[in-house]
Amino acid sequence: MDLKALDETPAFDWPQDADKKILKVLHDDRADHSDRLLAARLAGRSVVINDKVADSLLSVVANAEEDGLLRACAATSLGPILQYADEEGFDDFGEPRITEDTFDKLEESLQGIYVDTDNPKLVRRRVLEATVRSPQDWHQEAIRSADLHNDPDWQLTAVFCMGWVDGFDGQILEALDSDDAAIHREAVCAAGEQGLDQAWPHIVGLVSAEDTDKDLLLTAIFAVANIRWDEAAEALDHLTETEDEDIRDAVAEALVITEGIFADGEELF
Repeated sequence: MDLKALDETPAFDWPQDADKKILKVLHDDRADHSDRLLAARLAGRSVVINDKVADSLLSVVANAEEDGLLRACAATSLGPILQYADEEGFDDFGEPRITEDTFDKLEESLQGIYVDTDNPKLVRRRVLEATVRSPQDWHQEAIRSADLHNDPDWQLTAVFCMGWVDGFDGQILEALDSDDAAIHREAVCAAGEQGLDQAWPHIVGLVSAEDTDKDLLLTAIFAVANIRWDEAAEALDHLTETEDEDIRDAVAEALVITEGIFADGEELF
């Protein structure tokens, strides 16, 4: 099974040697660039990530001789495992996907790559976006610095990171008024992630308007569910009969989220 076949196959049906196939292409500098990008993306999937795969991704991110886009893609693929390890921790129950030593190495090495301004902007942005999924002390200053850049790319990264790191409510609210469509959408997402109640009128306005861009609307639907779970059903009711299947599915998923937050005043999980 080649990488394209893996990409089209549900991960739970991947062969046991999928990680070896992925790493072989990832480290083959004679392979097509598109294939190596695909390998970097697939390497972050939960069914294959382990110490060896994580270390391989890190080696790509850290290699200044590699293509910048490949390095950035590899950094992005490390985000989910950093989040998983941060949330699940390392205890005596079960076998962690990566060891604590590998987790510590990833955090330390990626911070070093971020602070090295000789690295390409895209690589540093993706490293910051990946590492905030396991928030650390240095992230507050890094996000402030990114937000103050007179550069829409860095500002976009900053707003994305604000959804993962506390303490930026004011900046998120300000970004909701941005004329930049990408920054606006990321601010809606960040407001939802932070459960920012002050953003409620703005986001309800987006789901109520008939001319809201579809991608922005899909983001706003989930933000509604995260900010006021108890009012989400009413706010989204008019979208349940839309002809657009993507929107109907998003509403259904969002309402499932609200049902999982509280039941009869009790936390479910």
